[in-house]
Amino acid sequence: MAARIDALEKSASSLRSDIANLRTQSDKTASSLNDAKSAPSVAASDLAALNDRIAQLERASRTERAELAQQGEKIADAKSMDDKPLRHVVAAALLDVAVRHGDPYQSQLAAARSFAAKPDVLKPLDAFAASGIPTPVALSRELLNIVPKLSPPAEAPTAGAGIVERLQAGASKLVRIERTDGVGNDRGAIVARVTAAALRNDFVEARRELKTLAEADRAPAQAWLDKADARDAALAASRKFADDAMADLAKPVQ
Repeated sequence: MAARIDALEKSASSLRSDIANLRTQSDKTASSLNDAKSAPSVAASDLAALNDRIAQLERASRTERAELAQQGEKIADAKSMDDKPLRHVVAAALLDVAVRHGDPYQSQLAAARSFAAKPDVLKPLDAFAASGIPTPVALSRELLNIVPKLSPPAEAPTAGAGIVERLQAGASKLVRIERTDGVGNDRGAIVARVTAAALRNDFVEARRELKTLAEADRAPAQAWLDKADARDAALAASRKFADDAMADLAKPVQ
C-alpha cells in the first residue's frame, strides 16, 4: 500500500507538472493567437495609411502637372508676345532697305502690313511696290524729256511783217535758247533753272522751281510733279513705320 501510495504521489506530482506545462503552453498559444488577431488590423491600418499617402502624391502630381502645363502656356504666350515686336522691327527694316535702294518690295510690304495696327499708314507705298521707288537720276531724266514742252513758244512774226521784224523775232528766239543763267522770274528763266537742276540730278530743286510756274505753264510736268510727291510720301511712310516698330520694341514689357 505504501509503495502504491508513493507511486500515486509521484504520478500526481508528474501530472501537476504536466498540467502546469500545459497551462504555460496554453498561455503562449493564447498570446500568439492574440498577436495573430491584432496583426491583420495593424497591417490593414498601415496599408490604409500607405494608400492615403499614394493618393495624396497622385493628387499632388496631377496638380503639379496642371500647374506646369499652365506655366508652359504662359511661357509660350510670353515668348510669342516678346517675339512679335522683334519680328515687327525686322519686317520694317527689310521694307525700308528695299524702299531706299529702289528695289521692288511687294513681299516686304505684305510682311510689314501684317504687323501694322493701321494698314493705311503703308498705303503710300502701294504705288511703287512692283517697280520700286524712282531714283533721283531716273526722275531727272524723265524731267529732261518734259522740259521742251515747258519752254515758252517762239513768237511767230505777224503777217505782213517786214524783214526787220522777222529778224528781231529770230533774235529773241535765239536769246531764249542760248540763255542758261536762269536769271529772273519769267517763264524762260524758270525753265532754264529747272533744266540746270535736272542736269545735276537735283530733282528736289527742279520740283521747287516747277511749282513757281503758273498752273497752265507747268501742266505738261504735272504728272511728273505728282510722281515726285508720291515718292516723298512713300519714303516718309516707310521711315515712320520703321521708327514706330523700333519704338514699340523699346517699350517696357507690361
